[in-house]
Amino acid sequence: MQQQPPPASVRAVTIRFADLRDRSKDLGGFIEEGFGPRGLGIVSIADVPGYPELRKRLLRLAPRIVNLPDDVKKQLEDPDSRYHFGWSRVEEKFEPGRLDTAKGSYFANPVFDVPTTDDELLTRYPSYCRPNIWPTDHLPELEIAFKDLGKLMLEVGLMLAHHCDRYVTQKGVGQYIGESLEKTLANSRCPKGRLLYYFPKSFSKQDGVQSVSSWCGWHTDYGFLTGLTCGLFTRKSEEVPCPDIGTGLYVRTRDNQVVKVTFEDDELVYQIGESAEILSRGHLCATPHCVMAPSSENASDVDRSTFVLFIQPDWDELLKLPSEIRYYKELIPPNGTLTYGEYSERVLASIIGKSVEHTVTPQ
Repeated sequence: MQQQPPPASVRAVTIRFADLRDRSKDLGGFIEEGFGPRGLGIVSIADVPGYPELRKRLLRLAPRIVNLPDDVKKQLEDPDSRYHFGWSRVEEKFEPGRLDTAKGSYFANPVFDVPTTDDELLTRYPSYCRPNIWPTDHLPELEIAFKDLGKLMLEVGLMLAHHCDRYVTQKGVGQYIGESLEKTLANSRCPKGRLLYYFPKSFSKQDGVQSVSSWCGWHTDYGFLTGLTCGLFTRKSEEVPCPDIGTGLYVRTRDNQVVKVTFEDDELVYQIGESAEILSRGHLCATPHCVMAPSSENASDVDRSTFVLFIQPDWDELLKLPSEIRYYKELIPPNGTLTYGEYSERVLASIIGKSVEHTVTPQ
């Protein structure tokens, strides 16, 4: 495969867990460097107790889900939720004229198996309110591993949200529109975990130059805070090191530069979403990002597993949206007020279109 000069690599801003858990510690410099207007929209957390073991325990299950019989996987699908619960081989349209088809997903709420029993809410917000689906008879260990890692990532994410609140308040310009980030997220019934499996790619000498978005297209998360793990690579069920120096997470900066973001395998990573940028009046800034697949011939048959946790408000949380925003201005009503459920449904419809079947976005 023809190679192109790799973009520059930038180390993620890193906060030690011992500092993060200290609510009185001033971490404003780290927050500004990572999440501020000149940051990458990314912060990593180092030395989280128990995290390395929980990460590997869950990620090792992703290939096992993919290898379940097709009829079993079919039973684990939930089309009524837009495939936002259970198993799906998703097709996401992040970039115009191109579908991402290289990954499979398992979605679940790591905290609430049944977020609500209200039929009206189940109909109105199916991607948040429907119950979890677990492969109890075929892979019972998935539920425990998924919940354990998801709850830990939520706990650490709320600690990070507290320090984001302190940073925004210290800026002293307007502060938040509505409740603080930490309080809004702590009261939510709809955190959403996504166990991702990136299918192996095949290569040949005749292949052209590979895009940096070859494994996942460019997109910006529209929620509040997204936690993610470093990927775990396997070839034919054997764990292998990352097969290509170019493989991984890329970010587009505010000055339109594309950089690869690096962090250690045992660090937890968090990204700011568009909603947090809006409600913090731009003090916290979201960035477009994508994932690049391996591009060397010796990386054939290598797959990648990772886990993402979308930490987002409750579906009925009122958002007061200002007019001076970069995102989805056409979706905001004259009074500028929507519930998060209404807002996210409008964003989903604008991204995928109401008629697109089995095509979902990442939240």
